[in-house]
Amino acid sequence: MAQFANHAPAIETEDRPGWHVRRARPPRRAVPFPELVHLHSLWREALEARRDGLQELDRRYRAARAAFEQEHGKIVSEYWCSKVPSAVVLTAEREARLLPPLQRTRLVFHRVSDWATEGKPAIAAQMRRCDGLAARATQVLTGIREGICMQLVMASASHLLSLAETRDGGVEGAKRTAAAVEQERRCLDEAEAYYHDAATGQAQIVYFTGIAFAMIALGALAFLGGLWISLPGIDDREFYGCLAAGALGAVVSVMQRINSGHFELEYDVGRTYVRFLGALRPVLGAVFGLMFYFAITSRILKLFELPPGGTTGRFYALLVIAFLAGFSERWAQDTLTSLAPAGAPSSAPQRKPKRNPPPNGSA
Repeated sequence: MAQFANHAPAIETEDRPGWHVRRARPPRRAVPFPELVHLHSLWREALEARRDGLQELDRRYRAARAAFEQEHGKIVSEYWCSKVPSAVVLTAEREARLLPPLQRTRLVFHRVSDWATEGKPAIAAQMRRCDGLAARATQVLTGIREGICMQLVMASASHLLSLAETRDGGVEGAKRTAAAVEQERRCLDEAEAYYHDAATGQAQIVYFTGIAFAMIALGALAFLGGLWISLPGIDDREFYGCLAAGALGAVVSVMQRINSGHFELEYDVGRTYVRFLGALRPVLGAVFGLMFYFAITSRILKLFELPPGGTTGRFYALLVIAFLAGFSERWAQDTLTSLAPAGAPSSAPQRKPKRNPPPNGSA
């Protein structure tokens, strides 16, 4: 089905003595990729057979390719089947943003292969894997890693199309094709493994940007609050110090988990959500640090005997405890949960014990 883009007609002006002539050029029609593939197939057949009308087909194909590139970006990699109207291409489009340093090149994978893969379900299944991997790489990855992953997808898709176009008959030909498809399946497995590694690394970077924003905000709050915001009945130095120490402990905990290789993120949910999770981590650490500060100063939590109030030793001890609370959420939760009364009623409904059935012959 043909698709049309809504473009405002371009206006040409012609200067004449005393007045202007305004002529509207017809809008350029958007060319979908299946139509471009069909025109390429007709053009190639006419080129190889040297048929009449080659010049007209060449003009139509060049115009359609230019219109397709204007809408989707320049074609940077391509494979066209020679016997059937099927192809895969990779386009690069520069995203329009306000600040030029923030602009990035967006790679998009286009495929039309139903004619080539008809009756070859194994090849069609691997082509669908190429579609899924390319879509995820385009949305999640950026920069060099996106380019590498998309080139791996393009290489596999091109090889698969060449296999679909091959018409080897007999048992031996089927075996060779099956072996080649299996080899390409392993290549796609490697491409997916590369995508997961690259996406995890980029998600960690985005996660740390959220941490950085939150740390800057909490650090400014602790610094400015310690200078100008006085809290009634609370030691300002201890309060803001525990807030900053808890947030710092949470950051160190994340760094330690990354170095140990036990830190994974859900990168397919989008950059905004990953950045939000990163900003939430120092905030939770700061909250735990303050909760321990209040629990200790109110004497409902007695970990050990603290130095007397107002001394530097007491301040350092509270900083260490707040840091540990932000560093280990599990320890902080278990310690605070232990403050709950032992005889507190449980919210879970209690089940009545089942009575054993009476033996036969008894009432």
